[in-house]
Amino acid sequence: MKTKRILFTAIAMLATGLLFTSIQGCSKDVADETSTTTLSDDYKTDVIEYTFIDPLACTPQSCIDSLPLEPLNQSEIDALTFLREEELLAHDVYQALSGLYTKPVFLNISKSETVHSDAIKALLVKYQLPDPAATHVSGTFVNPDLQNLYTILVSKGSTSLLDGLTVGATIEDLDISDLQKQLVLIDNQDITLVFNNLMKGSRNHLRSFYANILFNKGTYTPQYISQEEFDLIVGSSHEFGTSNCTCLN
Repeated sequence: MKTKRILFTAIAMLATGLLFTSIQGCSKDVADETSTTTLSDDYKTDVIEYTFIDPLACTPQSCIDSLPLEPLNQSEIDALTFLREEELLAHDVYQALSGLYTKPVFLNISKSETVHSDAIKALLVKYQLPDPAATHVSGTFVNPDLQNLYTILVSKGSTSLLDGLTVGATIEDLDISDLQKQLVLIDNQDITLVFNNLMKGSRNHLRSFYANILFNKGTYTPQYISQEEFDLIVGSSHEFGTSNCTCLN
């Protein structure tokens, strides 16, 4: 299964200490370069604290149900099963870190991850697939690889605020890469819609975690997406929905 191979690689990198970028001191000048005078103070606060609110008036289920029911291939079934818990992993890690640090970014992004996981759940409901997280308890996962990854991420993120922020950036970096690989394997309109919106949300989260890392005089080097793609993401503005069915932030 391709998703399992991707996850196994991520865990191996974590276990050997290669997944996380070493936190290096950045000069004030470097941090200041990311906060150009063209950005309003309110927008800078929104990015640092991630105060963006998901447009909940457009529920994932209504978006998904507006598109046709199409046959599923095994890759699509595997991807939905895996991503349901992967999105919950991000939520649970951020929730755990929000209990250690006062930075609002962890708690606020965890709320977005709930919306993302609910979107995958809506697809499982639509296609009458079993929900691996039907009885989910925070920090516990049916997938043993995700369980291991959760333990590693929380342990690493608990050592310092900068490590916690780096964990956040790494999760979003990995999510973007995983979603890009999954999108090659699927063709259903509704799954494609949700996965593209999940990737948009991960780009937004990555921007926020990276801004916080710089604000705290650290740095981050992408581990899964290219440096070029990373630079394009963090150098662009927050993405908002543009239609009734583009409803994930």
